[in-house]
Amino acid sequence: MSSDSVRSWSAALFCLGLFVATCMSPDRADGAERSLRGELKRVLVLHSFGREFRPWSEYARDIKSGLERQSPWPLDIQEHALLTARFNNPGPEAPFVEYLHSLYQGALPDIVLTIGAPAARFAQKYRARLFPDAPLILSAVEYRLIDRANLTDNDVVVAIRNDFVAAFDNILQVLPDTKAVAIVIGASPLEKFWIEELKRELKPLEERLELIWYSDLSFEEILKRAARLPPHTVLFWGLMSVDAAGIVHESDIALRSLHAVANAPIFSYQDPFFGGSTVGGPMHSVAETSSRTISVALRVLGGEKPASISYEPLGFAAPRYDWRELQRWGISESRLPDGSEILFREPNIWERYRWQMLMISAVFLVQAGLISGLLQERRRRRLAEVESRQRLAELAHVNRYSAIGELTTSMAHELNQPLGSILTNAETAELMLKATPPDIDEIRQILADIRRDDHRASEVIRRLRSVLKKTPFEVRHIELNDTVREAIGLVSAVADGRRIALTYMPAFADLHVKGDPVQLQQVVLNLVINAMDAVSDAGMKKREITVSTMRAENQAEIRISDTGPGIASADLGNVFNPFFTTKPQGMGMGLAIVKTIIEAHHGTIAAENQPWGGALFTIRLPLIR
Repeated sequence: MSSDSVRSWSAALFCLGLFVATCMSPDRADGAERSLRGELKRVLVLHSFGREFRPWSEYARDIKSGLERQSPWPLDIQEHALLTARFNNPGPEAPFVEYLHSLYQGALPDIVLTIGAPAARFAQKYRARLFPDAPLILSAVEYRLIDRANLTDNDVVVAIRNDFVAAFDNILQVLPDTKAVAIVIGASPLEKFWIEELKRELKPLEERLELIWYSDLSFEEILKRAARLPPHTVLFWGLMSVDAAGIVHESDIALRSLHAVANAPIFSYQDPFFGGSTVGGPMHSVAETSSRTISVALRVLGGEKPASISYEPLGFAAPRYDWRELQRWGISESRLPDGSEILFREPNIWERYRWQMLMISAVFLVQAGLISGLLQERRRRRLAEVESRQRLAELAHVNRYSAIGELTTSMAHELNQPLGSILTNAETAELMLKATPPDIDEIRQILADIRRDDHRASEVIRRLRSVLKKTPFEVRHIELNDTVREAIGLVSAVADGRRIALTYMPAFADLHVKGDPVQLQQVVLNLVINAMDAVSDAGMKKREITVSTMRAENQAEIRISDTGPGIASADLGNVFNPFFTTKPQGMGMGLAIVKTIIEAHHGTIAAENQPWGGALFTIRLPLIR
């Protein structure tokens, strides 16, 4: 859009507003005035560049909302924009002046509030024609742009002061390797003024920094250059109301476009541009300027004389920085000035999920406590199990002594036989040696008999010692057929002495289990001795005991059956209970110990009566895979 067409559009807008104002019903306006006179306060707000043009739009928005919130009177706030300040060649101001004159000639504002320097100069220049008696508040105007010659006692200035040296010192502090600063600024009369001020103030830094000026470029060209800046270069955002090509820009939109393509950090001294585009630093505080302006407006509306109100220009507030930009450009927080505030910091995982993590931690603590308690309980159970096994081993040892005591006579007989044979053979050999010549072949046979009888006696003693020795519960790999065979060997002589046919039928294949061989032999001994007692005491004509081993699926099975009277039906469920016995002299501990031993081997034992008579005990032990 050319400057001539913009000026034509502005003039048409002013004329349209004038037409609307003059066509309003005077009676209607007067009625509204009469209904609110005495309480209603009229406030005229004049914008320098437009109602939505940053940074001044942020000041106006804060001031307006603050007045509406704090005013004790109802307010009628009217806003108008002085668009001519946005062009390189501003058009005539007369149409706009006539528009305002016609709009307010019958209802003058109680105060006139200007935002920015162009609006302040306009209000001072045309106050005599538009609102000669209305107090004038000049807000958000840089102190160098104040027209002091035209200030009156009816004016209050809320000025700000730009400290460009402080802004550039901040750049060098946070990025000390900076070699060049590209200054982004437009080409309007106001922006040209600030270019000269920047050059004058920054002259002491020329030896340290290269200043690159973009004021004579179109914004499109500025974007291209900002995308390929050399290392150690930063961008400084001043103002962009209109570029060198005469194109008008909304500063916020232009800055976002610059931020999207720039390969260097962007700094600015304006608070409204902070938060999404610029790194930060010392900046003007919109809140502080707005708060002071609101206070002045309320005091003047309350009747206080403007001449009694005076303030020093507001400088930069404490430095503020955007955490996201610091992270993006690798700026260490340790380089920031003392007292700096960091905003937009992304919460860490603890800050973001604090309650969830606390709950999870609590769950972990509870679980840790439970696990610790379970481990302690497991440890106590293991200790109790070890102690129980020790008690079981001791009780089993006593039970073995008792069982062997019943076998004493037969054991003595079994030992006496080989020992007697050894003695007889030795005496015979002595006599034969006296013969002349001695029969060497016969003596050799006698010595072989002595050796055989010695092995037989030694085997009896070995079996007896293995059963009687006191050892802790020891689990190892054993072959079940051999273990049962040794136990049968201990009682075979007893069975022969009692005229009982004791038969052992081992499995054809080896049966490998984990267990304590001594205790498993004790189980077989106890059950066989009980069976012998059953068939002997009942006076049975057919005295037979059969012991067999076999494989049943993944288990090894030991069966011990007899031809005795069996177990009474009422006693079947109690035979393994401690202290239950059917023998007159029994203690009732034998079968209880047997069951405890089998269960310690993770096996089972069951008792039943056979259909053809007699009892059957079945032991099942897990096989080793």
